[in-house]
Amino acid sequence: MAPAHSLAHSLDLLDPDAFDGGQPHEAFAWLRDNDPVHWHREPGGPGFWAVTRYDDVKLVGRDPAAFSSAGGILIPDVRAAQDDDAPRMMLEMDAPDHTRYRRLAVPEFLPKAVKGMAPRVEALAVRIIDDVIERGECDLVTEVAGLMPSYVIAEMLGVPLADGVELYDLTETIHSTPDPENPDAGMTAVMAMLEYARGVWADRRAEPRDDLSTALAHATVNGEPLSEIDFGLYFLLLVDAGGDTTRNLVATGMLALLEHPDQLDLLRGDLDGRLDAAIEELLRWVSPVVYMRRTATRPVRLGDKQIAAGDKVVMYYGSANRDPRAFTDPDVLDIGRGPNPHVAFGGGGPHYCLGAHLGRAEIRAMLREILTRLRGLRTAQRPEWLTSTFISGVKHLPVEFDPAPRLGPLLAD
Repeated sequence: MAPAHSLAHSLDLLDPDAFDGGQPHEAFAWLRDNDPVHWHREPGGPGFWAVTRYDDVKLVGRDPAAFSSAGGILIPDVRAAQDDDAPRMMLEMDAPDHTRYRRLAVPEFLPKAVKGMAPRVEALAVRIIDDVIERGECDLVTEVAGLMPSYVIAEMLGVPLADGVELYDLTETIHSTPDPENPDAGMTAVMAMLEYARGVWADRRAEPRDDLSTALAHATVNGEPLSEIDFGLYFLLLVDAGGDTTRNLVATGMLALLEHPDQLDLLRGDLDGRLDAAIEELLRWVSPVVYMRRTATRPVRLGDKQIAAGDKVVMYYGSANRDPRAFTDPDVLDIGRGPNPHVAFGGGGPHYCLGAHLGRAEIRAMLREILTRLRGLRTAQRPEWLTSTFISGVKHLPVEFDPAPRLGPLLAD
């Protein structure tokens, strides 16, 4: 490991290169041991506190009175002070507004509802593998892992499956670090998403259907109907958050298993008995969402640091999930690990991931199909990682496997 003074001066958690190949675990380990509430410089911004220990991350996430979401969830300040009253996504709200908006979609994501969706989710997993299995090669991200959440959220929202795929592609652009040659790509993608949502909103207001889009288009908060922009921001959030964890966990989790063949063999040896625990361990290991930001509402002490009102406080989930204070041998992939109180879905608090149950169902169905049907699975080329400091995962993962017959015809969209 590099000398302490060297790491202290070279740490840059805003550099996407630091996340090429996975999260910067060496830097996180140094921070946890030496400066767990670390003041991080921010070019063009005021700076932020990087919180890296497990207990501190959970404390920040569970105390919305001291650590507000209203300042934004990303490190950059994208909202000007004069825009405080402008519409915002549910993730950027505190109670009571957050509670009221979250309640609109909660029924669709409860365990009972997810259990009712399981047969369709499993059928979609069969379809996805059917569409590649005869070829003996594919991109495990774009042709397998990314399709499941795109298809599921498309069906929930009542839009064509192909549109769901295109919409998720927009969210990948939104999350990527801006390209100097196309700095407006992220905002262009946001506007394209909102324009699509505007069309759905207008259609469902005129002709209601039995889908989540209709429920939201006709929903009320505080006795007032959701506006077009409120609907659009909710729509964007569902498409965005609905894909991140599943897509990146399935693809990057399979890469981890291929890199740890002993764990892959162990899992395949008792898939029914070990799959659920393996999913939790892969969630801990991959930690698809790198961080979430909060803003201090008042002066507060965290660890040995005094945080001022208005300071940005950033919870690094990937670091918390490798904290030896919370996990035995955290740098060992152990699909039998238990208990496994990881914070991949946020670690509790009011913003705990609404789609955690659905995400697990999608991951379970997809991994089962991959592990039982793609025999001889192996990487064909070096994976390409997302250029993002917010979402961790592979962007492309070319693989090869033994060709095999389909299980059935194409399912209807």
